[in-house]
Amino acid sequence: MRHMLRHFVAEFVGTFAIVFVVGLAVMMTRALGADAGSGLLLIAVAYGGTHAVFVSALMSISGHFNPAVTFAFFAAQRLDALMAGIYLCAQLLGAVIGAYVLRMAVPIALFTAARGGSQIISLDITATQAFMLEALMTFFVVFVIFGTAVDRASPKIGGLAIGLTTMICTLAIYPLTGASLNPARSFGPALVTGIYEGQMIYWLGPILGAVIAGVLYDQLFMRRSTEPVDHGAVS
Repeated sequence: MRHMLRHFVAEFVGTFAIVFVVGLAVMMTRALGADAGSGLLLIAVAYGGTHAVFVSALMSISGHFNPAVTFAFFAAQRLDALMAGIYLCAQLLGAVIGAYVLRMAVPIALFTAARGGSQIISLDITATQAFMLEALMTFFVVFVIFGTAVDRASPKIGGLAIGLTTMICTLAIYPLTGASLNPARSFGPALVTGIYEGQMIYWLGPILGAVIAGVLYDQLFMRRSTEPVDHGAVS
């Protein structure tokens, strides 16, 4: 029971941090009147940096902070159903509480103008293109997660590579889709603001990309080994 609580709290804290910090960065670009280039860089660094440091801090316990990553671990049979459910509940709760706390921490006009830090799909692309971009970028992030954090033969560099990949993917597609890469990061602000635009894309795109990346790396590149017991491995 205690190790389940540790995983729950770790996932809650990491997801809370991502939603709060990245949402705040989105709002600061508005408050400071930042130009498009500097605003994009601020958001990308906030997202990638937060992801990197919290994965590094908590990867010995969990380190997903993203339902798409959890689905990838489950599909690759590196997480059992019970533990996957615990992770998902913690992530969604962390995202929602993170968005609520953000609403209390900033002027309501700023929060409303930035839609709680949620993502917006550009009118310049179609829903299919947005889906493809979110799926592909999440594929890259999860592929790096498996290659640097899951594969026991990988270099032990903490969350640096994962955070850098998140930052690069954010720089690449933020103007087009808002670079969710994470259903929880989209769901939390959506629930708080009541604006659910694009939720289907922000859920299905990242989950599909993540599952393909996880299963591909696990089956093609991974040396067969058993996950530590406290990760809820499937025997």
